Amino acid sequence: MVTAGVYMIGRCSPLYSAAPFTLSIIAAVGMLTALLAATIAVYQNDIKKILAYSTVSQLGYMFVAMGLGAYTAGIFHLVTHAFFKALLFLGAGAVIHSLHGEQDIRKMGGLKDHLPLTYRVMLIGTLAIAGIPPLAGFFSKDEILLHAFSQNKLLWLFAVAGSLLTAFYMFRMLLLTFWGNYRGKQHTLEHLHHNPASMNIPLVALAILSCVGGFIGLPHFLGGSQLHHFLEPLFGHTENALHAEATTEIGLMVLMVGLVGALIYYVTSRFTAQKANDWVTENTETTLYKRLPAHKYYVDELYDRLIVRPLNTFSEFAHQILDIQFFDGIVNGIGNAALGLGTWARQLQTGNIGFYLIAMVVGVIGIILLGLIK
Repeated sequence: MVTAGVYMIGRCSPLYSAAPFTLSIIAAVGMLTALLAATIAVYQNDIKKILAYSTVSQLGYMFVAMGLGAYTAGIFHLVTHAFFKALLFLGAGAVIHSLHGEQDIRKMGGLKDHLPLTYRVMLIGTLAIAGIPPLAGFFSKDEILLHAFSQNKLLWLFAVAGSLLTAFYMFRMLLLTFWGNYRGKQHTLEHLHHNPASMNIPLVALAILSCVGGFIGLPHFLGGSQLHHFLEPLFGHTENALHAEATTEIGLMVLMVGLVGALIYYVTSRFTAQKANDWVTENTETTLYKRLPAHKYYVDELYDRLIVRPLNTFSEFAHQILDIQFFDGIVNGIGNAALGLGTWARQLQTGNIGFYLIAMVVGVIGIILLGLIK
């Protein structure tokens, strides 16, 4: 359901390819979505919310690919994202299950020794979404970046920034959850739930797919994408051809892996128990650049003020004026008129035979007079 829009654009690629301006809007909105959601994820503390905003961000990359006319690349990232994001969500569920429903990463820490399997598979998922080779996310995300570099350098720079943000917030989540000292209630740690095989087997299966799933879309300098050949009957005549030398492709991959690797090394090397406490107690209310993403750029509040409240006000007006007074007034007025007429007509039924005879005579005389008048 979440990726239905990506699939729709892919299936309707002939229409979109005939409207390049529309594709430009899709690419711009996709990039804005990717960056907006990534910056929000940096300041979230609920493990599920981090992954939820991460999903929104990765959807942005898929739409960037679609907007660039790189339909195969967008579908490719959709497929690989299904592997590592399902792994991460199920891994988060395993952590929540083990901690009796706790979702706040500020109350976690040090769980890699208690949940070694969960830690290993979530590490694989985190490396995959960060774009570390040879995991699935490396191949699909780098193909999108290559298309962006060949068509729009500014878009490529924004995409690189989004990739670095992805690596940062995912490793922030991983480190606060599994490294350092446990920061939650000691009672919860002492009564940790160990995940059954019904939870671990899907995690292992998805971890394997996250490792090998990217090989269905090898780079051009390694022989090309099997997925591209598979989808060629659908996208072959509408997809924008990729014009990039092998040296450019290799150079961009090395650059991205180097940047992401350096960021990961920096974050992990500086992570200590004290650093974890600094991350946990960091005041996000002090500066605007922290307060905005921490509060999701006040999108919910803006939506509430501009849409929800005006609609509620209009609904109350429509209920009181249009519904109760106007429409109900018409319907109830007709009903009350019928009741009033019935009440008046009922007075004629007195049960007095003399009154009925007089009424009949009067009626007959009235009919006769009416006939004479005509």
